Amino acid sequence: MSEKKRRMSAAMTFIVLFGVVSLFSDMTHESANSIRGAFLSLAGASAAVIGFVSGLGELVGYGLRYVFGRLTDRTRRYWPMVLFGYALDVVAVPALALVGRHGWALACALLIVQRLGKAIKKPAKDTVMSFAASQEGVGKSFAIQELLDQIGAVLGPLLLYLIMLIQHRDDTFSDYRTCFAFLAIPGAITLLLLWLTYKRFPHPENFEPEPKEYVPFRVSKRFVVYIVGISLFAFGFADYSLIVMHFSRQHLFTAAVLPLLYALAMLTDAASAFVFGWLFDRHARLSLVVSTLVAAPFAVFAFLGGDVTSLLVGGTNTGIASTCAIIGVVLWGIGMGAQESILKASVATMVPKRSRATGYGIFECCFGAAWFLGSWLLGVLYDQSLVVMVVVSVVAQLLAAIMFWWKVPKEDNL
Repeated sequence: MSEKKRRMSAAMTFIVLFGVVSLFSDMTHESANSIRGAFLSLAGASAAVIGFVSGLGELVGYGLRYVFGRLTDRTRRYWPMVLFGYALDVVAVPALALVGRHGWALACALLIVQRLGKAIKKPAKDTVMSFAASQEGVGKSFAIQELLDQIGAVLGPLLLYLIMLIQHRDDTFSDYRTCFAFLAIPGAITLLLLWLTYKRFPHPENFEPEPKEYVPFRVSKRFVVYIVGISLFAFGFADYSLIVMHFSRQHLFTAAVLPLLYALAMLTDAASAFVFGWLFDRHARLSLVVSTLVAAPFAVFAFLGGDVTSLLVGGTNTGIASTCAIIGVVLWGIGMGAQESILKASVATMVPKRSRATGYGIFECCFGAAWFLGSWLLGVLYDQSLVVMVVVSVVAQLLAAIMFWWKVPKEDNL
């Protein structure tokens, strides 16, 4: 019994350490996400370009995960993938400080490189996390990981807010460049902590015992339906760049407040991941369906809240529009919490150990392709009809909830 407790304690230590790594990593790239749309707009990018690049970034960041997942399963070299991917991820963001005015093309290229880093690291990272989670419960383990992850995603935007508050210049573009330069600090801490975690746990695959006999991974009908569900979810889930661009264009908030809104979204994300992760280990289907339904109307509040209320009360009310926008951000954060915790936890219960990186690769690839197409379409529709854009977003997520209810079992024995 004492040996089992020791192993479980080591597994939880690994989970928490990786969570702290993610905390500083998210301080780096999620801070950038909080101002990315506004920064690209100031650099000369249109709404369609921002939507396309955001979607392309997700396509690269998710689509290539199948390739790197297969490579990870074949080589079993988990740590090299994780280390190299993290390095690209946290170096590309501070490099945005080098972008000049009208340099939206360079900014877009750096954002793609950052997403490439995520593509390289994520299948290996999620796989080693699932090894440790096999001892502690997949829902709880991924929820703890996401909770720490999103603490960083909250602290990062707050850091940017303080930087812009202290600078208080009239040149917003230069303020943003300074913010990106400061993000080199949490980026360096990320790499240091990651190296220490590697030295402490060089063989995380030992957390989960090998199966007595080889179990090949076969794509079941249930897994296919689940992939369709998460793809519909991603298709309708607008990238935050489009949301923050909308807020900036409508002058709902000042430039300094935009990072705070993202911090609010990430705080909601953390709480959502923890609650639904706990629920997932007891009622898998319920957690997936409820989180999807709650998040589905985020686009209504974020993009149309002000217009709807103005029709109801007559005239334009900036206060009401801003309140609706904040509600939309909170609902968007709930969806992000589900995406980063229980949607991934489901894969760990469907795919055997030896093929798990491939399973995560399939999951991430389909999710990214759908997010790319959805972000691109929603960006185009934004310039044509906000109402149509919002309808597409909501309907896609409602269809995802139906898929989850149809094929995901009630309990966690997927």
